[in-house]
Amino acid sequence: MSPLGGSQKVQPPVAKPHALVCPNCGGPVERRGFGYSMTVVCPQCLTVLDASTPLLRVLQKIEEAQNRRTPMIPLGSRGALQGATWEAIGFQTRSVVEDGETFEWEEYLLFNPYKGFRYLTQYDGHWNFITPLEAMPQSTNQRGLFPIFYEGLVYKHFSGGQATTTFVLGEFPWRVKVGEQVVAHDYVSPPWVLSAEITSDEITWSRGEYVPGFAIWKAFNLTGAAPPARGVYLNQPSPMGDKVGGIWRNFALMLALLAGLAIFFAIFSRKETVFRSSYAFASGQQGEPSFVTGDFDLTGRPTTLEVAVNTDLDNNWTYFNFALVNQDTGQAYDFGREVSYYHGVDSDGSWDEGSRNSSVLIPAVTPGKYYLRVEPEMDSGAVAYELTLRHDVPSFTWFLIAAGLLLIPPVLYTVRARSFETQRWMNSDHPPIRISSNDGDD
Repeated sequence: MSPLGGSQKVQPPVAKPHALVCPNCGGPVERRGFGYSMTVVCPQCLTVLDASTPLLRVLQKIEEAQNRRTPMIPLGSRGALQGATWEAIGFQTRSVVEDGETFEWEEYLLFNPYKGFRYLTQYDGHWNFITPLEAMPQSTNQRGLFPIFYEGLVYKHFSGGQATTTFVLGEFPWRVKVGEQVVAHDYVSPPWVLSAEITSDEITWSRGEYVPGFAIWKAFNLTGAAPPARGVYLNQPSPMGDKVGGIWRNFALMLALLAGLAIFFAIFSRKETVFRSSYAFASGQQGEPSFVTGDFDLTGRPTTLEVAVNTDLDNNWTYFNFALVNQDTGQAYDFGREVSYYHGVDSDGSWDEGSRNSSVLIPAVTPGKYYLRVEPEMDSGAVAYELTLRHDVPSFTWFLIAAGLLLIPPVLYTVRARSFETQRWMNSDHPPIRISSNDGDD
């Protein structure tokens, strides 16, 4: 069986580096790729060598002025990821230039003799475990900028550009060179990312899964702590995860229960009329305008009492001072209500505002014998009105308050989730908000 095939759950053999000599500087060069590497880089002079022959023919000499990078995962390190043990055998940095700004990331080549090659990428403390794909994703067009589909998931185009290799070290199963360029496109469906690399003669696809930095450090037993992740990465999972949908479903369920409870109270409330009488009032009338009604009984449990006023106001207003008084204890509930109604015709047509009627609901009135003290007032004119008192009228204020409180968590989670996604896509080729370079212009 080919060493790249099979799925035996056994530890891969320890790669014993095969020491060779760099033809450029004479320094030792180690090979760990079991003969699968086509390119190896001299760690001393960074010369790129052809590893397909025992003579290590020079493919590319690197200028001394090149900035040397130090891999965070030393080459030769072994770590367990995705149920297998991998050895880091290659390291390169690549970059893209966008709007005059250079963005550079790291790529680590991992090798397992039974599973082949995988990659780790790192940018600003964000890591991805990359697997090359054999099956091509499905695209809706030839340009590759629309969403693509792979294994039942929809991936949205995030960004594209020309990626340039800026530094190489170690071994690679292809002819790697500094300055090598490909056109790269990334499509995201967090925590996954599909990447396409396009050259003049081929297109290669790979799929990455987001891995937190601490998991990389633990897998490779690295010293210290992983560099903190900065910003929001293209396929970084939202801290909200799938919570937003679940919270909204719970809100809908609780709202339905509240609505059922409100309907229950509406059906079984007595809505008993305990007093009704008609009166009239005119401004400037002689005598004290205030008066008291006849008494009435409120029975049963402490519950609501509705005081309703129905008037014949016409382009006028009146104000009622009320006091609901317990005849036995003297306890009084003081409250007032303004009633106004105006109407007319202007250039826009007929209009009206206000209402001839109004009501107020007094909560939790204890049982007993009561009367109502009434004191109307108005600037001019007269009004005829009817007072109606109903006992045990359902109040839905509690329903509105409870629904408002229940609404807070899903709204907060939704705002946080959308803010996270906005930060993610602001770094893409398709930002939700475009900021103009003109001073003060958005």
